[in-house]
Amino acid sequence: MEAGPLKLLREGHAANARVSLFSCRGRDWTVKDFSSRSFPVRVFLAPFLFWRELRAIRILKGVDGVPSEGFRIDRNAIAVSFVPGESLSRVLGREPERMTVSFLKAMEDLMERVHRAGLVHLDARGTGNWVVRPDGTPGLIDFQAAVSTRWLPRGLRRILEDIDMSGVLKKWQECHPEAMGAERRARLHRGNRLRSLWRIKGYLGLRK
Repeated sequence: MEAGPLKLLREGHAANARVSLFSCRGRDWTVKDFSSRSFPVRVFLAPFLFWRELRAIRILKGVDGVPSEGFRIDRNAIAVSFVPGESLSRVLGREPERMTVSFLKAMEDLMERVHRAGLVHLDARGTGNWVVRPDGTPGLIDFQAAVSTRWLPRGLRRILEDIDMSGVLKKWQECHPEAMGAERRARLHRGNRLRSLWRIKGYLGLRK
């Protein structure tokens, strides 16, 4: 890594990792590095976040549109396979017309696949963790806040999935409310109501 091309993607601050893009042997990796953070963050928070993200990637093995591999580099950093594309926030800032009904359906389908694998993302309400891949399909990244639902009671699992899906349905409401239909509207209302009771912001109550 020290000898290879390392491109800074996000500096981060306080409890956030420094995020870079590293290319090696024809493959691109997202590197999350806490080495420049405070001692408590490095020793107590970073290992927990690494465990959550790497576990999420293992659970999602085979799901198209999310990182497919990840591993620990050392005690302060991990590498996660890079999902190529451009941040959805940047794409919409330049070309808002690209948020089509078909793209929204693809986002919804990707989130459903994540849920069927037994995981909720819980940080997909904005556009920062969504990417538009080179083939025009959505990708979802950054699973530090993800929670496994495999062993949760069905009722609690459904609550978390509704909160998660409200992030996608919010975009339906903003861009194509006429195409939502009654079922999506009802689920968005339910997800928003449940989300108002969900006090954990970002991860561990820390805002990103």
